[in-house]
Amino acid sequence: FRSILAAGGAGAGARRPSAACGAHHHGAAGMTSFVAASQGLPLSFPEPLSFPAMSSSVAVGALVWWMVLLTIKHVAADFLLQNSWMALGKDRKTGWALPLLAHTSVHLVLTTGLMLATAPRFWFLGLIDFAIHWLIDRAKGFCVATFDVRYENAAFWWLIGTDQGLHHLTGFALAIYLAAYA
Repeated sequence: FRSILAAGGAGAGARRPSAACGAHHHGAAGMTSFVAASQGLPLSFPEPLSFPAMSSSVAVGALVWWMVLLTIKHVAADFLLQNSWMALGKDRKTGWALPLLAHTSVHLVLTTGLMLATAPRFWFLGLIDFAIHWLIDRAKGFCVATFDVRYENAAFWWLIGTDQGLHHLTGFALAIYLAAYA
């Protein structure tokens, strides 16, 4: 994976964010490293966590690669690995917490696993994906439960579309971050 990602930035005219274009690029000196005791993997995270400046550019190949990987992860977690207990349970008025936690934990595990396999120093993106996914799904579940929205109503499908759109924007933001810094 790393060779494919590296190739994405090697094209003619491809630029990495730099101080010259206003981005906060963190090299080895800007990293905090530690070893995960349970797995013995060297892991690190940028300090401080920052997003590339809007005036910067990222390698298109790397951006597309990360979008494809994160979209496959999203489809697996939201559709293939989400059972009816999770899907229906997280939208209830009461008793929604455990199904929602179970569902968003699938995202946590898959995103963290994907990061450990492809870009280990970005393992913490699994926690960010988990938190954002939890907030989006809880907001949708709150609307469904509070306003008694059922799948027969157009409002339900608007909520599903908004929910999925927000999840894809999350994946896009993560892909931009990874294309810029991985």
